Amino acid sequence: MSQVDLAVLAERGANAGLISLNRPQALNALSLGMIGELTRALLAWRDDPSVHIVALRGSNKAGAPGTDARWFGHFCAGGDIRYFHDAAQAGDASLEAFFTEEYALNHLIQTYGKPIVAFMDGVVMGGGMGLCQGIALRIVTEHTKMAMPETKIGLFPDVGGGYFLSRCPGVLGEYLALTGQVINAQQAIACGLADVQIRAGAQFGLWQALSRAEFSDSAQALTWLSSQLPKLLTEPWQPEAGVAAFGQPDVQQILQALDAAGDSWSVQTAQSLRERSPLMLQVSLEQIRRARHMSLADELRMERDMVWHCFHRRSLQDNETVEGIRALAIDKDHRPRWKPARIDEVDRQEVLAFFSSPWSAQDHPLRGL
Repeated sequence: MSQVDLAVLAERGANAGLISLNRPQALNALSLGMIGELTRALLAWRDDPSVHIVALRGSNKAGAPGTDARWFGHFCAGGDIRYFHDAAQAGDASLEAFFTEEYALNHLIQTYGKPIVAFMDGVVMGGGMGLCQGIALRIVTEHTKMAMPETKIGLFPDVGGGYFLSRCPGVLGEYLALTGQVINAQQAIACGLADVQIRAGAQFGLWQALSRAEFSDSAQALTWLSSQLPKLLTEPWQPEAGVAAFGQPDVQQILQALDAAGDSWSVQTAQSLRERSPLMLQVSLEQIRRARHMSLADELRMERDMVWHCFHRRSLQDNETVEGIRALAIDKDHRPRWKPARIDEVDRQEVLAFFSSPWSAQDHPLRGL
């Protein structure tokens, strides 16, 4: 095994590449270094004819390395938002590299030539979703807590979120993007964001068996793994009827529809939306609806443009993302001062400006996708 203090452990099984995120003290949140390590391992295995399948998991604080208790505590809580805040304040150029390399990794994972399987135990949020969407097999457990909560910090659902959320049934993508609602395993499967649920306790044995098994090709590897899954029978999940409100043309009309419904779910959902950045709610809704008709590469390039605007369009004093992170993770007062403060004050032209690229096509940092 690699050194236990590495944040990404990349190991070889018989015919499997095995990646463990090993930053449990931060719920396996991604750093720039981790993104680089993930990319290097995946590229090496993509070109290795003896690797037929790749598996991803997270680590737990408890237990000794290599034991059952050591693994599958949480998959990945996303990006390191404290780093985002500090880097923005300091004008640190590595922030630009972070998003460029992360989005390129998201594209690599979703277009990988070999099957990838993710053991999505515990927290799977933000950047963690970017690691596990668009792959061959997404395994969830009774511990899974999945979300794209970026609007809570004045951001938008990135890491390809516009692409995979827009492909959820109906308007569930709009609902998940705007509210950042946490969903469980059963709900994730219904939303098309996971494939199968197993017992959390079954993961370690399955991982060990995968590492030892020998395969002649990727198809055989995926067939074997699917046959080994101790699947659970779960009741189908039906979303609240009020989710239909998220089909309205804009956020203001979504809120009006929720207010008119008046039931407890709609009232609570409207209250949640009113706690988010009005500007970034409108930006996120625009993103989802544009992404529904875009290729993955084009959508990720659009997100790279959008995140540039998030950190550079406004001064630090008026920056929605910096302010959102401050309120949630730095000062923890949970009282963000959004500008503007009301949804009816959002300028449509300010929303559209997020979709204007600061780069020419030949200079775009993701031009190679």
